[in-house]
Amino acid sequence: MSVNRLFLILLPFIAALPLFSAVDVPTVNLSLSAPAEPKELVNTLNILVVLTLLVLAPSLVLVMTSFIRLIVVFAFLRQALGTQQTPPTQLLVSLALVVTLFIMEPMGKEAYNTAIKPYMEKQIGYDVAFDRAVVPFKKFMLRNTRESDLALFYRIRKLPNPKTEEEVMLPILLPAFMISELKTAFEIGFLIFLPFLVIDMVVSSVLMSMGMMMLPPVMISLPFKILIFVLVDGWHLLVGNLVESFK
Repeated sequence: MSVNRLFLILLPFIAALPLFSAVDVPTVNLSLSAPAEPKELVNTLNILVVLTLLVLAPSLVLVMTSFIRLIVVFAFLRQALGTQQTPPTQLLVSLALVVTLFIMEPMGKEAYNTAIKPYMEKQIGYDVAFDRAVVPFKKFMLRNTRESDLALFYRIRKLPNPKTEEEVMLPILLPAFMISELKTAFEIGFLIFLPFLVIDMVVSSVLMSMGMMMLPPVMISLPFKILIFVLVDGWHLLVGNLVESFK
């Protein structure tokens, strides 16, 4: 390319430089410095709290909702059926999340109407909004937490047992709710395993009586387990009973 042609190409950009010089381009200061006023420190801490909540949001879904019981029961079901990776893990997690949203919808609406909406309308502060938003989820966890599990963590902290629901501290309620949900999920998983275990035992006994010991019983029992699960509308029964199991 010749010099003259290159100059002709760059000429429009050179002519437009005075226009850009007349525009105030905003600058971004990325330097770290001590806050000059207390208000600046508060704003910085608020941003830090919001970012922390965004990072911990998936964990809060696990520890404060019905997700624990659902995903553990679905995992037991897949293990009892013996279908390996069918349904896929991503599908089971998605189903557990959708059912969790369905179960937790009343608590979410209550938290929105009593805490988030007044805060967005600048009627209350964020500290009051947080206390109000936690109340419906706290009631849900208390209804599904065993008293023995709750007393365990109070005993570990060497604190007196609370007399009312309002006195229950959230840091103690969270682990108690988690182990209660795990115990309930394992109890449901045991009941799910029983009928499929009977099918496996019957198939193994028939194969042994026929002298077909080299044939894996899983290959024969798997179609029967899937057939029975479909005939009884297993997903309908399982999801319906899981939803009703929450108090």
